[in-house]
Amino acid sequence: MGKVNRLLRGQRGLLKNLQEKIHAVNTTAPGAVWWWFHCASVGECEQAKPLMERVRKYQPQAKILLTFFSPSGYELLHDYRGADVVSYLPLPFRHNAKRFLDIVKPGKAVFIKYEFWAAYLRELRKRHINTYSVASVFRPQQAFFRPLIGNIYRSRLHCFTRLIVQDVHSKELLNRYGIDNVTVGGDTRFNRVAQISANPQPIPLIDRFVKGMPENLTQSTIINPQSCTLVAGSTWLKDEQLLKRYIDTHPQVRLILVPHEIDDTHLHRIFQLFEGRYIRLTQANFLNVDTCRILVVDTLGLLSSIYQYADAAYIGGGFGKGIHNTLEAATYGIPVVWGRNYHRFREAQGLIDAGAGQAVSNYEELEAALDKAFLCKQTMGKAARNYVESEIDAADKIYEQIVKTDE
Repeated sequence: MGKVNRLLRGQRGLLKNLQEKIHAVNTTAPGAVWWWFHCASVGECEQAKPLMERVRKYQPQAKILLTFFSPSGYELLHDYRGADVVSYLPLPFRHNAKRFLDIVKPGKAVFIKYEFWAAYLRELRKRHINTYSVASVFRPQQAFFRPLIGNIYRSRLHCFTRLIVQDVHSKELLNRYGIDNVTVGGDTRFNRVAQISANPQPIPLIDRFVKGMPENLTQSTIINPQSCTLVAGSTWLKDEQLLKRYIDTHPQVRLILVPHEIDDTHLHRIFQLFEGRYIRLTQANFLNVDTCRILVVDTLGLLSSIYQYADAAYIGGGFGKGIHNTLEAATYGIPVVWGRNYHRFREAQGLIDAGAGQAVSNYEELEAALDKAFLCKQTMGKAARNYVESEIDAADKIYEQIVKTDE
């Protein structure tokens, strides 16, 4: 079923179901105010989780509603235990916004990163409900700052009680346009990835794959058998084409490939590209998983833990719209490499500045970057981990800013 059809299916009877879920939660205790967190999809929810955990810790009487716009977000996290109710967000029309807020009656609303639905923001402001934009990043190229249409889009930003942005550049840009209720809070993804890496999920089959050795390789052909595993996360076809060239010319390197899409079409393209010279995780067992150098992870939800087995990481998406999550890998203290389209991602530049990561534009640069990553994995990996640890106070800062504004 296509994404649009899944979204429309999720909207059927949504408000009625939401009302039943809300009413089923005990809100009679003193201080049982609803915190409404809205995320576009899974990635934004990872940013929201550290904040929801702090609400649970410091305000145990409060209730949490988590909403998604994306079907992938809701389908993967509809049973997330960190929230009292998880729901789709009703389509952003004015009548839906009114009905939604009549049902939930939130004490505060927290929108993660790039969610700026005008109907909801205007209704929240009309009802004098404190509303926050969290971990957002603003750049001059965005619609908010374009000639002619900028004023229309910026009117949404004036609906927020406070915008808690990732960096000082975003704050300065907003200030130039007369938006002054802005503070810098950082990015809660640093908290989340550090939390995951502190207690990663063990994956015995991947452990076996990394420690095993194919029969067609000997000790003499491997520079260091324990230091040659490359995890390529959230890859697209262009990434995979470059990685194939690298694997073909570097027999000492094992590849764990985690595609961004695991539908039959993409998996068939991978099969053709690598000429079947791999094993799929869903078809692997302890007898066959170490019989080849390429493991394709054809299941969801494991990537953040798979990086624990890597000596270096490649992050996909950089030859398309933009790179995926580099911090998931960096938190394990490993070098990170990605494609050229990374400039919208503050953390990528941070890893470059720290000497922990590198962007590449072609195969020659990829080969040099990965060779360097394996050779300098200790120094680059330490720099990666230090960078993540330098920014893990974001969740506490943002939570304190929300609470302070509410007082």
